[in-house]
Amino acid sequence: MARGIRFYEAGGPEVMQWESLQVGAPGPGEVRVRHAAVGLNFADTYFRSGLYPAALPAGMGVEGAGVVEAVGPGVMDFVAGDRVTYTGSPLGAYSTERVMSADHLIKLPETIPFDTAAAMTMRGLTSAYLLRRIAPLREGDTVLLHAAAGGVGLIFTQWARLLGINVIGTVSTDAKAEVARAHGCEHTIVYTREDVATRVRELTDGAGVPVVYDSIGRTTYQSSIDSLARRGLLVCFGTASGQIPPINAMELAVKGSLFVTRPALADYIADPAERTALAGEVFGHVGAGRIRVEINQRYALEDAVRAHRDLEAGRSVGSSVFELESAA
Repeated sequence: MARGIRFYEAGGPEVMQWESLQVGAPGPGEVRVRHAAVGLNFADTYFRSGLYPAALPAGMGVEGAGVVEAVGPGVMDFVAGDRVTYTGSPLGAYSTERVMSADHLIKLPETIPFDTAAAMTMRGLTSAYLLRRIAPLREGDTVLLHAAAGGVGLIFTQWARLLGINVIGTVSTDAKAEVARAHGCEHTIVYTREDVATRVRELTDGAGVPVVYDSIGRTTYQSSIDSLARRGLLVCFGTASGQIPPINAMELAVKGSLFVTRPALADYIADPAERTALAGEVFGHVGAGRIRVEINQRYALEDAVRAHRDLEAGRSVGSSVFELESAA
């Protein structure tokens, strides 16, 4: 019998319930996937809390890796036994198995273990579009990245170093600063005791940075704006502390003709060819060992409540996964 996490109302971690699930045969264009590992992402908490809308009752989770068990009519690109990974809607990854559209799947190379895939598919693809699609960065550029010791942060900084891009990373503790530097941060700022914008100006001889990558949102928005160079770009790709405040267009002009964008991963992997290209870059770097994926928190799927509490309390470093029985 399949099992998984469901929730019937928005709220804190305690609203999640571990239940038996009915998983039928795949329909047209669908596959049934047996999970070996499932990703834990901060975005999961947005659906659970109600920040992101979900039709209730709902499953939980948008990222998993495992093996195709069956394919429905019309599925041409996958067969039973294929190793796969995925990220994206609909919810339901917190489960031992599920039926889903084949359109979301990405074939997983043998060089990438299931737990690594679950820890890095969303984070790796996010880092890929941030570094390869958002802004025309050049070798020698310096950028600011918030949450540099997080799952995206550790992949992003390693990749940036490969591209010759210097990263100033913000972190909450000295321990996290050490982790961030070990993964490629040129400089770290412990935001709990240092003023971020002031320190960025010091590190850039007063110029500021051309791009700020901000996954925190409400509490970091102003320091991000104040850290930008003239005609700089603020990339708000997450809202861990809440939504950013309303944008004051005149402030953007006064502070140097600044730009702000709020991208979503879904729009950068909607095209199958682009998704395949970005995934190929991620898998190539990880498979060759040029980028290390740090899994520092591992949970059983039935411990989702504890996992969400750890995540929201800031106790996580790097990536977190739920481990299931091997699907090999």
